[in-house]
Amino acid sequence: MAFTRATGKHRAPGRLSRRSVQVAGIAALATAGVVGATASPAHAAGIQDSPALAAGTQASTVLAAESGGPVAEATGLSQVTAIGSGLAVQIDAQARAQRHQADLAAKAKAAAEVKAKAKAEAKARAEEARQAEARAARAAERARLNAFRLPVAGSYVTTGYRSGGSLWSSGSHSGVDFRAASGSTVVAVGTGTVVEAGWGGAYGNNIVIRMTDGTYTQYGHLSSIDVQVGQGVTPGARIGLSGSTGNSTGPHLHFEARTSPQYGSDMDPVAYLRSHGVRL
Repeated sequence: MAFTRATGKHRAPGRLSRRSVQVAGIAALATAGVVGATASPAHAAGIQDSPALAAGTQASTVLAAESGGPVAEATGLSQVTAIGSGLAVQIDAQARAQRHQADLAAKAKAAAEVKAKAKAEAKARAEEARQAEARAARAAERARLNAFRLPVAGSYVTTGYRSGGSLWSSGSHSGVDFRAASGSTVVAVGTGTVVEAGWGGAYGNNIVIRMTDGTYTQYGHLSSIDVQVGQGVTPGARIGLSGSTGNSTGPHLHFEARTSPQYGSDMDPVAYLRSHGVRL
């Protein structure tokens, strides 16, 4: 009896056709496995209990291994999703850390700028205060040097200017006499330079000072002299001690104000001292 080869729909599929069907089935089963993994636990358990789906999952694993790709566990797509989610969390945490560090750096920079500004302002205030203090000191020194005072502290005039009598060779008093016990301190009435210091004839021991305003002052009948020619003096500086040397009837200080160092250029000593702020 002769046999003929089956044809039509009863024909056995070719090797290539069987391979295509097998791949398609594996892909379907793999998809079903993935979907099952994302479904409810009961549903997922039911799928895992299915022999067909288990076979599909195993087949997808074998196929992935044959194709050289990574071999995933039963839930391949879920694992990729989980890895992606973890990486996103790490990136987000790193970004937050970087923002935090940037905020800290910005705050530190702002604090440093505030501190530097405060330091600069404090330095400027200190410098301003120093300059103000220096200006005040200079002003005080100028005021001190420009100030005038009595030649004998707390004294007063006993014989006035231009008083007449036989006691004076010129017929009148060329200065004023200040009350001063012997040995009383005599001071410069203002700032100036000593131009004469020694014996002055009728004036006895005397000192002549050229004042900074160009006028001259004279101090006579001294018992001692404490300065020398060329020496600078300031208001209140001690220049000698009062006495009764020269043409004198007793201890006192003879004081003159002049326009020149020579005798005869005298002017009113009281008016002179008052013009420089001295009260007497």
